[in-house]
Amino acid sequence: MIRADLRSACAAAVATLLGTIALTPVFTSSDWFPPAFVVVGAVLAGGLLIRMAGDRAAGGREPSGSWALLVPVGQLVLVACGLTALFAPDGAVAGLVPTPESLRGLGGVLADGVAEVREQATPALPLNGLLALTTLFVGLVAVAVDLVAVTARRPAVAGLALLVLFCVPVGTVTGAIGLPALLAPAAGFAVLLWADQQRALAGSHGRAGGSGAAMRIAAVALVAGVVLGPLVPTVTEGSFGTGLGGGAGGATGTSLDPVAELRGELSRPEPIDLLRVDASVEDLGYLRAVALDVYDPEQGWTLSNLDGEVSVADDDLLAPLPSRQPGRPVNASIRVLEHDDRFLPVPTSPLAVDVGEDGGAWRFDGPTGTVFGRDTSSAGLEYRVRAVEPRPSADLLGRAVTLPPGSPLQERFGVLPELDPSVGALTAELTADAATPYERVLRIQEYLTDRRNGFTYSLSTSPGTSGDDLVDFLRLKRGYCEQYAGAMAVLVRQAGLPSRVALGYTPGSVQDDRSRLVTSDDAHAWVEVFFQGYGWVAFDPTPIALDRRVPLPWSPRVTDEREEVEAAPAPSAPTEAPPVEVPREDRAPAPAPQAQTPQGSSTSLRPVLVAVGAGAAVGALLALPGGLRVLRRRRRLAGGSPAGLWDELRASATDLGIRLDPAWTPRQVAAELTTAARPAPGLAEAFADLARAEEAATYGRPGAGSLDARLPAALRTARAGLDAAAPWHRRVGARLWPASVLGELRAALPRRPGTTPAAVR
Repeated sequence: MIRADLRSACAAAVATLLGTIALTPVFTSSDWFPPAFVVVGAVLAGGLLIRMAGDRAAGGREPSGSWALLVPVGQLVLVACGLTALFAPDGAVAGLVPTPESLRGLGGVLADGVAEVREQATPALPLNGLLALTTLFVGLVAVAVDLVAVTARRPAVAGLALLVLFCVPVGTVTGAIGLPALLAPAAGFAVLLWADQQRALAGSHGRAGGSGAAMRIAAVALVAGVVLGPLVPTVTEGSFGTGLGGGAGGATGTSLDPVAELRGELSRPEPIDLLRVDASVEDLGYLRAVALDVYDPEQGWTLSNLDGEVSVADDDLLAPLPSRQPGRPVNASIRVLEHDDRFLPVPTSPLAVDVGEDGGAWRFDGPTGTVFGRDTSSAGLEYRVRAVEPRPSADLLGRAVTLPPGSPLQERFGVLPELDPSVGALTAELTADAATPYERVLRIQEYLTDRRNGFTYSLSTSPGTSGDDLVDFLRLKRGYCEQYAGAMAVLVRQAGLPSRVALGYTPGSVQDDRSRLVTSDDAHAWVEVFFQGYGWVAFDPTPIALDRRVPLPWSPRVTDEREEVEAAPAPSAPTEAPPVEVPREDRAPAPAPQAQTPQGSSTSLRPVLVAVGAGAAVGALLALPGGLRVLRRRRRLAGGSPAGLWDELRASATDLGIRLDPAWTPRQVAAELTTAARPAPGLAEAFADLARAEEAATYGRPGAGSLDARLPAALRTARAGLDAAAPWHRRVGARLWPASVLGELRAALPRRPGTTPAAVR
């Protein structure tokens, strides 16, 4: 293997690794990088070994075109081995070599990755399927960069493949992607520029000056990237795909979209029967669908990414209570009536969920305690749940201490954006003398539930003037469950405790057969607070009717009498907005998109189109030499001159790996090609006719080289003889990566004065 190829191969690997750093803002952690490093290393090692074997087999001469084709094939095999070892070792030979069994397992992992692309918003959780898909993507880019940089000997052109990596954060991340993601691919392109310049100057005396020029170009590229990067527009999806949302029910009330906005917008549908529940206890608690863990002053409470790697069909306990937390067992059989959602309502702290044959499509997210479907919904489902509802006492919670600094729970469920100063002042006032975390929570709940503070439960609210829904609610003191639960969760976080907003249903009304009927009127939002040693505990600050409340002895209310729901006033003039319907006592949360996805966005094909466009660009790049070869052939044949036909014959021989000395006369070339071709009637005469025509056109008197009508047919005969003698892989290589075109492209590169062109190899 020549030194230039070794340098180009290493540069291609380094550039690809630098290019992958563009994926940093796409994930929540760096777990994606080790698999990417492994697969890029496999591509580099495979390319080096196959090329060294080709050099040895050729005995120091230029390897045949078949070796050039063998390199990417071998690299792809090594990528498959790397994916098998990393993600599907079961059933593989030595956990490395793929077998039909391991390939089926790997296919399942990649299928999970495709689903996770649709579900995750950026920054995405590094789930197993998503990591496998990312690793495959990086491996294919590494093969493409190596193919263009080393085989085609165009390292600078290979830099275009790095754009594919850079398109991922640009197409999925909302806002800034950070300097590392911008500078690293630019540095990778600089490495390829350096390798390209070194190859172009190989064997010349201007190496130092050429390297300096390459570095100057790279420096300009880096500076341009830093300066122009912030000016590049970003798409607003902020996700790989559509993200998790409600089911088909949407605004009909048959599903709960994963959001609770602090707004007073009304949408009162007629009650819809959703679920029929048979429970082992008479005083059933909440049926919990989803927990919201991200707060934004503009979007309210929203759902972040869910971990889809745990199937409810697994035997492990899903959400057992901490050892110090008392609880009671609850078994429930639930039959879906008109509920249609990706989030499955279950009693708090489920241990097992049996959905029958459809179990593999339902997943459990441990951090939020959410059961959600993958490419499925709850429509028509019958399922059974075994759970343990927490039953802490006030004395027990009073002994809980504050979480230590840097706790992962505090980092995820305790963070808040910058809030209006009035919110912080209120929290400080309410919790000033509270001695324990539990007391701080009670102080906040008491403030919201004490009627003397002026809070009123109502489905209609007056528009605020602050531009902040939380501030407006705390000032106007009028709202429904979403405002109460959302406001309390924010105040609890400000008081230093992890909290989240839970969406689901109150247990519904008891029927004649002792089962419970849950309707859309039972949709509700409440608060869950984490206490160290005791886990998540529910609090409900919303003053709903007594017959709908879930008993929470550890969460006493200051005002315990029945709260009246106020209807919106009728309009006083025909020109005003139409009157609001008489509201029910609670309502389903208004539909809205997933966390970090702007409101009102719908399913977008932009990420798919970006990926398809990038793939098409890479495919077009790889097909470019073959397309140029076809154009060159047509131009030579259309010219009608013996010189054009002779050039086409030499180009065909070069594409098939037949070495022709530039110093040979046409008759010597014809003799060499006659020996290399497969014998056939008229073949020697065809080569001789083409050689004599070329000699006459070059050395004869003007007009002596006019086109003989037999020459086009002679060229066809000669090319057919050469093709017939070449093995199939060399013929394929001649069409995909024609050496004649690549040589012309290299020869067309600008060179510094005083340097000699590198020999076309």
